[in-house]
Amino acid sequence: MARTRSLNPFLFFPTQVTILTVTILTVLFAVVIWVAETVPAAPSNKTPVAGVNLTEAWLDLEHVANGLYHPWGSRANEQVREYLLRKIEEIGERNGVERKTIYDANGTFVSETDGVKVLNVFASDGSNFTGADGWRNSPTTMYGESENILVYIRGEEDMEGDWWNSSAPYRGSSGVLVNAHFDSVPSGMGATDDGVGVVTVLQLISHFTAKGKQPKRGIVALLNNGEENGLYGAKSYVRHPLSQFPHTFLNLEGAGAGGRAILFRSTDAEVTSFYARSPYPSGNIISGDGFKRGFVRSGTDYTPFTEELGMRGLDVAFYKPRSRYHTNQDDVRNTNPDSVWHMLSSSLATMQALTSYDGKEFEGTPDKRGRLVTGTGSDAVWFDVFGLGFAVGKLNTLFALSVTLLVAGPIILIVLEVLIRKSDKWYPFAGKRYLRSSDDDEAVRLHGRRGFSRFLLAFVLSTAITVLLGYLLAKVNPLIVYSSEYAVLAMYGSAWFAVAWFILKGASSIRPTALQRMFILIWLYILSWVLLVFTTIGENNLHLGSGYFFVIYNASVLAALFISYLELFALPNVQKYVEHVLGAQGDTASSRPGSRSSRQLLDQSDNTNDDGEATERTSLLRGRTNRINQNTFTGLSRRRADRDEVPDDVDDPYLNKHYIDEQAWSSSLPQWTWLLQLLLLAPINIIIVGQILLLLTASINQTPADGNAVLPVYLLMAVLTILLFLPLMPFLHRITFHVPTFLFLIFVGKCKSILTFGTSLTVLGCLIYNLVAFPFSREARLKYYFVQQMDLNSGVNNVTLLGVDGFLQDVIEEFPSAAGQPLHCGEASASNRNGLAECKWHGLPPNVVPRNYNGLPSNSTYKDWLQFNVTKSGNTASFSLQGLNTKICRLYFDTKVSSVAVEEGSSDDRQPNVGDGGSNQVHLFSRTWDKTFNVNVTWEDTKAKGQTGRVSCLWSDANQPGTIPAFDEVRRFEPVWSAVTKQDDGLFEGWKVFSI
Repeated sequence: MARTRSLNPFLFFPTQVTILTVTILTVLFAVVIWVAETVPAAPSNKTPVAGVNLTEAWLDLEHVANGLYHPWGSRANEQVREYLLRKIEEIGERNGVERKTIYDANGTFVSETDGVKVLNVFASDGSNFTGADGWRNSPTTMYGESENILVYIRGEEDMEGDWWNSSAPYRGSSGVLVNAHFDSVPSGMGATDDGVGVVTVLQLISHFTAKGKQPKRGIVALLNNGEENGLYGAKSYVRHPLSQFPHTFLNLEGAGAGGRAILFRSTDAEVTSFYARSPYPSGNIISGDGFKRGFVRSGTDYTPFTEELGMRGLDVAFYKPRSRYHTNQDDVRNTNPDSVWHMLSSSLATMQALTSYDGKEFEGTPDKRGRLVTGTGSDAVWFDVFGLGFAVGKLNTLFALSVTLLVAGPIILIVLEVLIRKSDKWYPFAGKRYLRSSDDDEAVRLHGRRGFSRFLLAFVLSTAITVLLGYLLAKVNPLIVYSSEYAVLAMYGSAWFAVAWFILKGASSIRPTALQRMFILIWLYILSWVLLVFTTIGENNLHLGSGYFFVIYNASVLAALFISYLELFALPNVQKYVEHVLGAQGDTASSRPGSRSSRQLLDQSDNTNDDGEATERTSLLRGRTNRINQNTFTGLSRRRADRDEVPDDVDDPYLNKHYIDEQAWSSSLPQWTWLLQLLLLAPINIIIVGQILLLLTASINQTPADGNAVLPVYLLMAVLTILLFLPLMPFLHRITFHVPTFLFLIFVGKCKSILTFGTSLTVLGCLIYNLVAFPFSREARLKYYFVQQMDLNSGVNNVTLLGVDGFLQDVIEEFPSAAGQPLHCGEASASNRNGLAECKWHGLPPNVVPRNYNGLPSNSTYKDWLQFNVTKSGNTASFSLQGLNTKICRLYFDTKVSSVAVEEGSSDDRQPNVGDGGSNQVHLFSRTWDKTFNVNVTWEDTKAKGQTGRVSCLWSDANQPGTIPAFDEVRRFEPVWSAVTKQDDGLFEGWKVFSI
């Protein structure tokens, strides 16, 4: 009898498959989500490592992000800088540093104590730079005056003496740079961007200056100022004498507001291996490839370190939640000590490994341009596993493995098929099999083709429905993913699973086949092989390692399919099976034990038939037994010989062990190997794809507020969700209807209140929620961008907000100053905010320059805030401009200039002043207030006469209420589901027109 149930827990029966699959999936999904949503706890011991104090780090963070905006151009920025200098001095005194050198703001020597020099602090290096804004690919020239803090911790193997004062290149062992920036944006408190990075650097200084912890290789700890305005701090560092010393670096950043600090990107596999020493490593090569291919449009200090200095290193940063990034939600209360420890512990382990490295891998000398010649290293592939392990490899190794799988996989399967066919056990795709020859009247249908196309139908329909749901959300409620990403994922996963399960389960119930699992694995292998082809092309031509999971995918499917091929060796020989079937059918004609089989009857001579002449109704197997059972056997023989089963009334322990109505020949197939295949397919792919899915979802689900298209977000999430569930397809037809419901309960998301006990109702419930729910909340606030601009000659000003069309107007409705005014809305003019709406209205007048400021008369007007003068000579013009109570000014040209020279600026081949296409803007940043900037520009092949443009200055200090009333109003009246952020380097820009 066919089997339907068993107490064996490993058989391929519905109860066993359901229980084991549910258990495995529950554990895997729970762990993947838990790792994505939590941060490893900070140790209870607040001094876990010598020189490191977590309590002190947290208190430092509260001082850096003390509830004040501290951008470049604010008094709070100077206060943070002074605090950091005092803190570094305290660390040196506490650790008993033998020599400490301090420089004042002018770079002048202040104090020195006798002893071995260990720590040198450069409060200001006096470096100025002029260079093109290359990282944003904009036609802009930048001028900046350094306000960086540099700390040099001398290594045991470093050169003696003040080698930074020498013009000769540094010839000792190379050092390591660790960098963070202490400025914030004008609209953010800067707790994780980049306060956590700053306090991490302080603790690293404390650790490496503690007794017995002096590093072998020296360390340059850079706390730079001006990163938020265009990487000014890092660009200034390029000109500092210390920049020739480190050849590797660790950059600490924040592109979110809490959570885990992940490895954003890395220059090569060799340096990435040092980050792998971290106790809780996190990151994925996908983020690195995103920067490489330009999908990530923001920049970090990593860029000038690699492109202008030629260094090799790491970019570690927080990445979520992005809705708090650059807003007042990036404060201390929205981060926690666990996040601080996560960045600090990984930085400590990485720096310990880099500074103690004995090899010459990163040694080098400057070339003619001053770039370090250290080699480029090997393209890297990396990913973490549950934030506990970290896999690092070389891209060329991955490429070799990809090619090997592409070639060896099909060869292995072909060889196996040949061997199985030679053994006459190739049941897949088998049709009729005759007893002796094709002319034989009796045949057995093996039904080896049954179920081969089911995968295609299930895969195409379930995938199409999932993708269509993405299109539906993008059309009806496009921003629901902003706050309810788990509801979207639950809808995707449940819809795909329900459709695929319904088709495969239904087909299996109607036309059961023992080969359904193998056929699905064959299709999965074909699909993964095609994906691996594209992955291999990307590895070789584009140097992308993000497809590494397709390599794992293909390898795991190949291993599972290999098992299915081996299972066929357990089947009976096809010819013997056919003979056995016909014999068993013949045995049903006799109720006596020991009756001869049809095979025996076949051996009888036709001459034994005494019943007269044969007719077309006479059995071919004639004899005495035939005559006795002719009426019975003839009908059974012709009817059952055309079937694939042994009669139920035959007690045949060899054959009648198959599952329900599947082919009888499948009785001898192993029933436990499915579990081995599940373990090969599900865990590794769910872990890797699940981590990628949650990482990318958290990284991109809130980017539509920045102007990114929303449909690619939904499509990417849909594709990854499908890849997540795809390894389960070979087992779906054995799973009971309870599993889809259970699977949805794992992805509770935001539709938990309407989840039901039915799969279809669950899908519908999540779909309804996703279509009608409001997409923003206090925890996921919609970001919009603020700037106020004024014509200082006329006093006319406009407040401009950029944001998502429709919701932006709802925000503006809350502002009293906009009530009763015409609101001018249209497509955003900012090139980096495509897809957003822009609305303007006459705003509240600013007070960025106080009355009687620096001797201004009490009746001073807006015109007095900015003074400029321009003179021309041929195709050259000289500008002199000064803004009051500011450090930031600009020049705008309606016609691009071919050269720019700023007084007190310096030239460097690594930082050309003007890009290839010329500059239409010059951004000027000073370390002092009220600076007069002197700028010379040249137009190519034209004269200066007739040129037009604007001169402007920017103010970004909004800590004092009433300084920028329009910004105060926005913060006071904005809806609780929204958050304002800055659009430009300053919150207010005042300008005047020039014409020469």
